[in-house]
Amino acid sequence: MKPPAARQSAASLWSAMGGATAPVSTGAPLARDLVTEVAVIGAGYSGLCAAYALQKRGAETVVLDANPVGWGASGRNGGVVSSKFRLSFPTIARLHGIDTARTMHRLAHEGVRVVESLVDEFKLHDAHFQHTGSLRCAHTERAFATIRAEADWVRQALGDTSMSVQSRAEVARETGSNAFVGGVLSADAGTILPLRYVQGIAAGLTTRKVPIYESSPAIDMQRDGEGVLIRTPGGTVRAKQVIVATNAYSSLTPATGAYQRTLVPFRSAIIATERLPAELDARLMVEQRSYTETRRMMKWFRKADGRMVFGGRDAFGKEGQLAGFDALQRAMVALFPDLTSVKVEYRWSGYVGMTFDQLPHIGRSDAVTTFCLGYNGAGVAMASLLGQQAAALALGDKPELSLLATNGLQPVPFHALRSPGVRMVAAWYQFLDAIGA
Repeated sequence: MKPPAARQSAASLWSAMGGATAPVSTGAPLARDLVTEVAVIGAGYSGLCAAYALQKRGAETVVLDANPVGWGASGRNGGVVSSKFRLSFPTIARLHGIDTARTMHRLAHEGVRVVESLVDEFKLHDAHFQHTGSLRCAHTERAFATIRAEADWVRQALGDTSMSVQSRAEVARETGSNAFVGGVLSADAGTILPLRYVQGIAAGLTTRKVPIYESSPAIDMQRDGEGVLIRTPGGTVRAKQVIVATNAYSSLTPATGAYQRTLVPFRSAIIATERLPAELDARLMVEQRSYTETRRMMKWFRKADGRMVFGGRDAFGKEGQLAGFDALQRAMVALFPDLTSVKVEYRWSGYVGMTFDQLPHIGRSDAVTTFCLGYNGAGVAMASLLGQQAAALALGDKPELSLLATNGLQPVPFHALRSPGVRMVAAWYQFLDAIGA
């Protein structure tokens, strides 16, 4: 499951709606040799937030990307800003203790605060950040009991009152679907227009004189004395430190290919309908939240631009194939029969960086190289936070990272077999979902 070679991404709703109103950068590739304090590879959320934190501390910084800002996952995702990890807080407490669970809980919510602060500081009003919460919808009574117990535990053990239980009738009223038996609302979450968010940060950095070189793949990276030398097709960058923030697209360039072996890239596909008729728009997802379901092969949905946006994992398809999109549309109609005759106008996909322990990883791979990756599908908030923490690591600080801290690269065992392995796991999950297990 190798990410595609660098090329223009498929048209998405986000690109059709337009990116940031201010120019992101010159759009020109690096065409000369530079010397800087810190080089950042990757102009997504992680890389740009690292550059932001470095600029705030007065560290000279250069950002490189093989493609335009927002080309990868940061411009293609669903725009859900969540305060969670894939691993639940009760599970973290059971495996690592209650103190660790408290720290991880704080880090998860800090990610949302970082998004809020960046939206405010860079005046990203056109990113339409809405702190509306996220509703997790249970597809079986067994699943409902599980998420209800998790909400009770978080309230009692962590003192977090932001999670509340909703009945079958409440979920049906809010979503407009009768497919769910109940749900749990996480109030500290929201939605954003992801491409405008990432391009808005880039535009803000550009006004602060942080150079962002697009179409500048890092084709080679070597130690150079006490620093590092990065070679691109048009020039070189000598830096004291480098931050690798390429996540599931690390294999696009030779310099960051080793980081791909620490992840299992998982294809995520999204569809968006035509603008909904007024009557339907008024009846579906009335609170304007993001919504997820409890199936193992989870689907999520939200509204944007007056449309239904519906997404999910697609382990069996490849970039650009229609089969995964058709399956998404069938799943959407199964949950919302009123959408049977509503046209799907946009289809796009990308890759999510998944890890074996279901947690993001941040750390040093050597004395001059810091990395952050593996957001497991919850990257808008967490990548924004960990980019800033990566900057702190690169400058010699020791931020509190709890379970996210990683000592060196940890390649996935039998990485070459990841594609058939993912398909086997996905098929097993689909079977369990089908029988309600």
